[in-house]
Amino acid sequence: MKNRMMNSAATIGLLFGAGVAGATLTTTSAQAADLTLCWAAWDPANALVEMSKDFEAQSGHTMSFEFVPWPNFADRMLNELNSGGKLCDLLIGDSQWIGGAAENGQYVKLNDFFDQEGIKMEDFLPATVTGYAEWPKNTPNYYALPAYADVVGWTYRKDWFERPELQAEFKEKYGRDLAVPATLAELKDIGEFFQGREIDGKTVYGAAIYTERGSEGITMGVTNALYNYGFLYENPDKPYDLEGFVNSAAAIEGLEYYKALYECCTPPGASDAYMSQNIDAYKSGQVAMQMNFAFIWPGVEADPNVGGGKSGYFANPAGPAGQYAQLGGQGISVVANSDNKDAALEYIKWFAQKDVQQKWWDVGGASAMRAVVEDPGFASSQPFAQTFLDSMAIVKDFWAEPAYASLLLPMQERIHNYVVAGNGTAKEALDGLVKDWDEVFEDEGKK
Repeated sequence: MKNRMMNSAATIGLLFGAGVAGATLTTTSAQAADLTLCWAAWDPANALVEMSKDFEAQSGHTMSFEFVPWPNFADRMLNELNSGGKLCDLLIGDSQWIGGAAENGQYVKLNDFFDQEGIKMEDFLPATVTGYAEWPKNTPNYYALPAYADVVGWTYRKDWFERPELQAEFKEKYGRDLAVPATLAELKDIGEFFQGREIDGKTVYGAAIYTERGSEGITMGVTNALYNYGFLYENPDKPYDLEGFVNSAAAIEGLEYYKALYECCTPPGASDAYMSQNIDAYKSGQVAMQMNFAFIWPGVEADPNVGGGKSGYFANPAGPAGQYAQLGGQGISVVANSDNKDAALEYIKWFAQKDVQQKWWDVGGASAMRAVVEDPGFASSQPFAQTFLDSMAIVKDFWAEPAYASLLLPMQERIHNYVVAGNGTAKEALDGLVKDWDEVFEDEGKK
């Protein structure tokens, strides 16, 4: 899932000055093709345009791009797939689309191609293979190559946390240091500590969290609490058995926690906030912490107001049932309806090279290749690199069922109605969600 925005075009241009050293490609198509790659409109996409110039030079193909703003991305691209359109030869699609695209024959199955070219899925982070490439999940059936690794994490005002007067006050009140929270309970304490406080003559607030209702925002936020309190999508021993798992006592407690965090610690006007709103709240100095996908971290580091050592990063803290974080990111697929499938597969082969994947990280992308992220120098390559690794090691994801949109809509509605609008109880919200999801699965013939 996920939606995003990143570092400056000027920085990208400088990083691309040397090109992708060492990358080679053998052209297999009989003639040059004009390929169109479709993705969301954000800074990583702009970086990929620059990277793709190396592919053009090596292959003889030309690249065109169709980038759609995140709020419209899913509707636009799913309509394209479902209508049998020919706009996209390559599509970097959200993780939740993989089930529907595979079962509906909209993505090319890549197993034979991977075997032919020696592309091994064990060379990529396991969570990204499961999340972005496989259908059915946990089977060796691949419809994408992991393209952009992402996960929900936290950014915090390290410079505020380090102020001696705030450290002393926090220690006196809570009996521990003002530091990166180890648990969700500690995170809430920190949020309450900063809420309404005056710093440098300005009133600040505790935390920016996801509350957006229209697309996927509040679901992508609340799961970071639900997972860690014990919410499960289904009975581990009986697929599509939801009762007592989606709405367990622990899951109810997790939902109550998220509502309490919203009520205690968010800035004014935060009732419909997602990625861009949280970025704005943080960069403008309104909040001490923000929940957001890891894609924002290069932009934070480069920001004149909050970058340059003023910010720090931490993985989603643990709850009573463990430590997990909501997976983001996407895989890159060849669209089955493309007239240029051979050339599109050449692009996949090029993108799967280690040198290309290393450059992808260097310019602000997010490689899922183990040779890149497990390199001894990776953790120190950026101030947020270790947090990225820690976060990718604890990921869970939303349903990737073909009916995922029908599963997402009621979750958005029921969670927002409870957390933000204050309607009913957490138990009523999750009981209602079980009912909604049961109906979806009954319609799909899975119950």
